[in-house]
Amino acid sequence: QVQLVESGGGLVLPGGSLRLSCAASGSIFSVNSMGWYRQAPGKERELVAQNTYYADSVKGRFTISRDNAENTVYLQMNSLKPEDTAVYYCHAVAKRYSGDYYGSYWGQGTQVTVSS
Repeated sequence: QVQLVESGGGLVLPGGSLRLSCAASGSIFSVNSMGWYRQAPGKERELVAQNTYYADSVKGRFTISRDNAENTVYLQMNSLKPEDTAVYYCHAVAKRYSGDYYGSYWGQGTQVTVSS
């Protein structure tokens, strides 16, 4: 199985910064893509960043980066706004072994709260 473990969430003032990390571990043959989603209370889960894609609401403020050797993805979040408050989920598309199909895997989520 593939496990995704996120870290780096927390409480931050408006205008502040946070860096989320997500490490993939377990039985991994290859990782096709890794990205970040978020879900605010009462709202649907939305894609925040993946590869070169950024949601319009975060363009210019968030940066996604990936360490392929370590199967780790990061999300640097700057100029945070109260509307960025949500649970942030790491997502990966990966194969567990050479003959496997690519599967979709999720982390447990990490809370980001932007408030004064």
